[in-house]
Amino acid sequence: MADAKTNRRRRSSSILQVYHEPLEPLEQLSDQSALPNGNANWVNAKGVSQETSWTLTNISYMFGSYIMFHWVRGVPFEFNAGAYDNLNMWEQIDDGAQYTPAKKFLLSVPIVLFLLSTHYTHYDLTYFTINFCAMLGVVIPKLPYSHRMRVGLFSGIPEE
Repeated sequence: MADAKTNRRRRSSSILQVYHEPLEPLEQLSDQSALPNGNANWVNAKGVSQETSWTLTNISYMFGSYIMFHWVRGVPFEFNAGAYDNLNMWEQIDDGAQYTPAKKFLLSVPIVLFLLSTHYTHYDLTYFTINFCAMLGVVIPKLPYSHRMRVGLFSGIPEE
């Protein structure tokens, strides 16, 4: 028991302590090599396929940008007395003007991401359909036709 206490690391009152971990004895190295280390072996695992990873990247970008640009309305600050409460971020950019350089860039990003994901999924029909629907879900709300248009599934017309 006394031997176990001497091998313990002391607690230090300092915030930062630098030390070298001693080498493991042969017995411990033998135990480590007997079974795979599940804590670190996942790093070398294959994971998902290239097609799935590009599709997940596309879908996550489309979902996040739709929420950010088209779903959330108003501004997070209270200095404008609610002047922008009924407008989403896309409608607030450049005071609602269409086809400005900023809006052209933001419109081209999902299209380029769709083209890249379609290329890297090797034009598979299933992945193409998923990526195309995700792209349409983000590009259509950015078009001038959809400016200030609201589509609500479970909500009625908002009260003024």
